[in-house]
Amino acid sequence: MVAELRTVDHVDVARYMGTWYEIAKIPFRFEEGLVGITANYTLLPNGKVRVLNKGFINDFNGKEKTAKGTAVVVDKKTNAKLKVTFFWPFAADYWIIELGKDYEYAVVGQESREYLWVLSRTPQMDDALYEELLQRLSTKGFDTTRLEKNPQRPMP
Repeated sequence: MVAELRTVDHVDVARYMGTWYEIAKIPFRFEEGLVGITANYTLLPNGKVRVLNKGFINDFNGKEKTAKGTAVVVDKKTNAKLKVTFFWPFAADYWIIELGKDYEYAVVGQESREYLWVLSRTPQMDDALYEELLQRLSTKGFDTTRLEKNPQRPMP
């Protein structure tokens, strides 16, 4: 039996907003064949979060594919557990389980450990940091061999 998945102790929701680049993920149907995937979060006046995920089909010159959704914080004590809805009435867990001190990276997973995303504020992540995250995720019960890196354009 896998231990309970712990989230980070606290997330400053306003600081978490903005654009995140997907560095790696456990494959997810919506993202099949996409490169350059980003997630953009915007805090709405009602406290919910607007989610806009996008990527390019097959290569960076491909057609852009987007998904719009809404997230709601479900754990007000930590703000680290959210529910995201892209297709009502279906909602998915969005648990922030790793977060850089300066919000420079985040790792989002689910207690089932079926899905996992490694996100960064920049299109590339330091290899040493990525390997460190893989080791910690493995100890949390994730099958890191299932992680696929997502190509991102280099910063100009």
